Amino acid sequence: MFTKILVANRGEIAVRIMRTAREMNIASVAVYSEADRTSQHVLTADEAVFLGGSDPAESYLNLDKIISAAKETGAEAIHPGYGFLAENPAFAQRVSDEGLVFVGPPAESMRLLGNKTTARRLMSEGNVPVIPGMTAAESDIRLLQAAADEIGYPVLVKAAAGGGGKGMRIVRTAGELADAAALATSEALSAFGDGSIYLEKYLDRPRHVEFQVLADMHGNVVHLFERECSIQRRHQKIIEETPSPALSPELRERMGAAAVSAARAGGYVNAGTVEFLLDRSGAFYFLEVNTRLQVEHPITEMTTGLDLVRRQMEIAAGLPLPFTQQDVHRRGHAIECRIYAEDPEADFMPSPGKIIYARSPEGPGVRYDHAVYSGWDVPVNYDPILGKLVVWAEDRTSACARMTRALKECVILGVKTPIEFLLDVLLSPEFQAGDTHTHFIEEHFASWRPSAADDDLTALGFALNEMLGPRIADRGDQAGPAQPVSPWHRLGAWDLIR
Repeated sequence: MFTKILVANRGEIAVRIMRTAREMNIASVAVYSEADRTSQHVLTADEAVFLGGSDPAESYLNLDKIISAAKETGAEAIHPGYGFLAENPAFAQRVSDEGLVFVGPPAESMRLLGNKTTARRLMSEGNVPVIPGMTAAESDIRLLQAAADEIGYPVLVKAAAGGGGKGMRIVRTAGELADAAALATSEALSAFGDGSIYLEKYLDRPRHVEFQVLADMHGNVVHLFERECSIQRRHQKIIEETPSPALSPELRERMGAAAVSAARAGGYVNAGTVEFLLDRSGAFYFLEVNTRLQVEHPITEMTTGLDLVRRQMEIAAGLPLPFTQQDVHRRGHAIECRIYAEDPEADFMPSPGKIIYARSPEGPGVRYDHAVYSGWDVPVNYDPILGKLVVWAEDRTSACARMTRALKECVILGVKTPIEFLLDVLLSPEFQAGDTHTHFIEEHFASWRPSAADDDLTALGFALNEMLGPRIADRGDQAGPAQPVSPWHRLGAWDLIR
C-alpha cells in the first residue's frame, strides 16, 4: 500500500479523500492556488504545495506543476477526485509515465469510455442498450442536420467529452439546431478543452439511474447497486437517492448486469459509474460512463457500508476485490442534497464571498461532507459546490424526514445557498411519492422564488448572538429553566435555511 498520496483537487472532495487516507495510515499532500491559501483541504492535509495563480490553468489544471509537487513531496500516487483533471486521459498517462500511480482507470480505458461517441460504439458491440444517435463527433452543421432528421426531433446536442451538463442543449426544431450546436461547442471547449459534439435522441421525462461499479486488475467486476439522480437543474444533479423508487428487483438485476457488461466492454479498472436513462415503460438505455468517483458516491457508501475511496486506493495498489457480487448487500435508504454557493434570486448564479457563520447539521444518520468554516472566502474561480448533505434511514419516508431536519439545521450565512429550494423540492408531494424524472424541476418548480427574508445584517446579528452563547438568566419572578437565546425562533423565513 502507498505511504503518501497527492490529492490533485480542492474543497470538500479533497478533504473527503484525505480522511480515508489518514484512516489507512497514508500521508496526504494538498495542492492549492492563490485563492485557496486558507481553504479547508490545505488545513486538513499533512503537507501542502502552492501551485500558483487562482486561474485553474495556472494551478489545478497544470499537469507539470502537479507532477512536480508529487515528486518533490515523495508521493507515490495521485488521486484526482472529480472535476479538473479527473477524466483527462493525458493526465492519467502522464502520471503513469512519470512512475507514479493514478488512482483511477487506465488512460486507454478513460479515452474509450470518457468520449461519449466511442463509448456508445463499445456499448452497442457489447449488447448494452444504447439511445439512438450518432456514433462519431461532428462539427459540420449540414451533417448534424442530416443526422437530426434521421434520428427525429427532439434531439440532444451533447459534448463528446466531459460531463456535468456542460455542452448540452435540447433542440426541438430544425431551426434551433445551428445556434444550439454553436453554443454547445463553445461551452464544451471552455469546460473540457474539447469542443466536439454529437446528437442523440431526446427522451421525454425519463429517469436518470446510474450504477456504481468496482473493477480490479484481476478481472473482477461488481456493481454496488443504483442511484436515482433524476432531480436536476440545467442537467446538473442536485438531489440523489438510493435505492431508486422506480426499480423492481428484476429490473435492478438486469440494469446491474448491463453496468457490469459496460465496464468489461471498456476494460475498466477502479471505481466508475455507468449511467442509464430509464423510460416509463421500463426500457433503459446506456447514457455514459463517468470514469471517476462521483459527487453522489456517499449514498452508496451509506447503504452498503463500503468506503469507495479506500477501495479505489486498494485497487490502484494492485489488490483484488475482497468480495464478489453475491457478497454485496444494501440496507436502508440514503439521500444526498448538494449545497452550492448559489443565489436562488438570481437564477442560481454563483454566489462567492465570505462565509460569516456556518453550522453543520448533526444527529443519527447524518453525514455532511464539506469544506466550509466561518470566515472562509468562497472563491469565484471554481465550481461553487460547498458540500454534500447525506442522510440514511431505514426507509425512504424516514430518510426524507431526516433530510428535512438536517437541511433546517444547516446554516451558511454570508453567501446565498439553495437550501430553501432543496427543502421545497424534498417536501413536494411529487417527490414524496417518488414520482421523479429529469424534467421534475422545470415541471414543478419553474416559477419558484425564495420567500421573503430578513436582511443580512439582522440575520448576522442573530447568528453572532447564538455563536457567543448568551443565556437568559433565571429570575425570581419567572418560572421554568433558563433558555438559550436562539435567533432561529425569530428569523421568520431565515428559519428555513438552518
